[in-house]
Amino acid sequence: MQQQPYEPVRADAVPDASPNRSPAGSARVLVVDDDPTVAEVVAGYLDRAGYVVDRADDGPTALTRAAAHRPDLVVLDLMLPGMDGLEVCRRLRGRGPVPVMPVIMLTARGDEEDRVLGLEVGADDYVTKPFSPRELVLRVESVLRRTRPAAAERPPAAAGLTVDPAARRATKDGAELALTLREFDLLAFFLWHPGRAFSREELMHRVWGWDFGDLSTVTVHVRRLRGKVEDDPARPRLIQTVWGVGYRFDAAGREAD
Repeated sequence: MQQQPYEPVRADAVPDASPNRSPAGSARVLVVDDDPTVAEVVAGYLDRAGYVVDRADDGPTALTRAAAHRPDLVVLDLMLPGMDGLEVCRRLRGRGPVPVMPVIMLTARGDEEDRVLGLEVGADDYVTKPFSPRELVLRVESVLRRTRPAAAERPPAAAGLTVDPAARRATKDGAELALTLREFDLLAFFLWHPGRAFSREELMHRVWGWDFGDLSTVTVHVRRLRGKVEDDPARPRLIQTVWGVGYRFDAAGREAD
């Protein structure tokens, strides 16, 4: 028997939205999945959690809906008919304003290659089917929490790089950088901690907030961030690999030993 792509649970297992949170003022989430059962379950849980939910069952429809009503976050299935989720994510990233809208990718396969491909095209998080809708709602809340404006103090500028946590904007030599949610958080963390080496496990815990997970997530995001902040990503001077440890941010931009 085919395994269900979600965890069957009672409809009343998800708390109702807070009475102080009106639908009109809630975050808008676009759910893109060609499986009507999965889409209905996910949309139902998000709706009960207080989100405004829009749905699409293929890539072109998703792009049209996103253009008509810009979502605050997209839950995007990898395996879509015609235009797959990777291409949809690329197009969302290529045409949206900065900062780009966050994307959580759904994949029916547990292969590392699929997860890495999703992260490579700019997905901020991923959930592997079968999944618990309640877990997905928590992932949505976690990602959106990081996108909300904050009154946090700006980390120090270094090597021509600056980040503005309240505006969620980053610049290099005055030019704005098109960073995903996690890339922004990773850069801000490095700027706060120059000269210190961090393992991938530490970065996953302190930047992603996860106590465990696929460490290739960190590797992919470091590689993508290098491509946007390094003059020569093949010979990084700012985000350096510390062999046997992890990564270190060198504010002076010196060549690694």
